[in-house]
Formats: sequence, C-alpha cells, structure tokens
Amino acid sequence: MFFSIIFQKNLNNTTERIIKRDSKMTKQKVGLAIFWLGIIWAILWGLVIGLIFVSPAFRNLTMDELSQTIWAIPGLWFFLWAFGVPLGALVAGIGILLYSGAKGSTVWKFGIGVALAIIIGMGAGHSLGHFPPLFGIGGALILLSFFGILWLWAKERMAMDDTSKTAADLKLVGYVFLLIAAWFVCGIAGLPFLKALEGLSASSPIHIMIFMALGWIFLFLSHYKSQKQ
Repeated sequence: MFFSIIFQKNLNNTTERIIKRDSKMTKQKVGLAIFWLGIIWAILWGLVIGLIFVSPAFRNLTMDELSQTIWAIPGLWFFLWAFGVPLGALVAGIGILLYSGAKGSTVWKFGIGVALAIIIGMGAGHSLGHFPPLFGIGGALILLSFFGILWLWAKERMAMDDTSKTAADLKLVGYVFLLIAAWFVCGIAGLPFLKALEGLSASSPIHIMIFMALGWIFLFLSHYKSQKQ
C-alpha cells in the first residue's frame, strides 16, 4: 500500500509537469504565430503596399485626383494603410510576450494599454487640434526622460562587467540618435503653425529618417550583443 501511494504521487507529479510543459509549448507556438502575423501585416502595409501603391499616389496626385482612388481621405483603404504598422506592432508585441512566457495579465495590460494610448493620442490630435502648450509639455517630457535615462544608464554601466559594457554603449548611441530625430521631428511638425515661417518651403525630412534608422539599428545591435554574451 505504501509503495502504491508513493507511485501514485510520483505519477501525478509527472503528469502535472507534462501538462505544464505542453501548455507552455502551446503558448509559445501561439505566441510565435501571432508575432509573425504582426510582422507580416506591418511589412505588407508599411513596405509593400505603402511603397508600391500609396507613396506614388500621394507624391504624384492632387487631393481631387486622390479622392477618386481607393486611397481617398478618409476611406477604408487609407485607414488600413495608416494604421497598418501600428496595428502590426501591437500584434507582434502581444505575440512576443506570449512566446516569452509572460503572464496572461501582462499580455492583457500591454494590449489594452497600447491600444488605448493609440486611440487617445489620435483622438486628442483631432479634437484639440494644434495646442502649443501641450506640444511644449510633450517635448519637455521627452527631454527630461532622456536625461533621466542617461543617469540611470550610467549607474547600470558602472555595475556591469567589461563584456556587458559594449552592448550598453550601443544602446546609448541608439538613445542619442532617437532624441536627435525627435528634436527635428518637432521642428518639421510645428512648421505649419509658426507664423514667422509662413511661406517657407518645407525641406526634405531625410535627415530625420537617417537619425531614426540609426537609433533603431544601434538599439538592435545592443540587444543582439547582449543576447550573444
């Protein structure tokens, strides 16, 4: 009887471990599928459709001519394109959280939180219009957050071993480029609302794209370096 009880207990424990392992593997597979779905959706709308169809239409057509196409503003196809990358990023984020074993509550908080932020942010832009004080407050928060990140980054780097410092340095470069990009985005975005600059022709924002691309590339290199250590 004693050995039978011990055997049954071990069997139950083994069964529980198998169920948990299978559940974790299923969660990872679902998460990976959702992650790739988000990536494909973002690439489809942001790169393929955006570069091949949307960008040429906006560059070469007048507003009246554009209104006669499927990309008319407002319109279903326009909104699918406009929110294609944000939606893809949200879905990919949910998928990668599931794949990494995050708790269900964490996944829900991330998904609902980001979705609400997008809705509130877009809604505020349409309902409030251009509100200079809010624009300035946002810029100040970005700048203060950046300096706070630098301080915390320095504290973390001082506690690192030499093998981890390269990844941290790459991350710092990424942060700096992203702040520079944000600064020039503010200039481009605010240009139409500055009376002193009325009539000034808009310059190409290619420099902003260069800074943003460099920022994201260096952040990627930082994570890649950390993962290889």
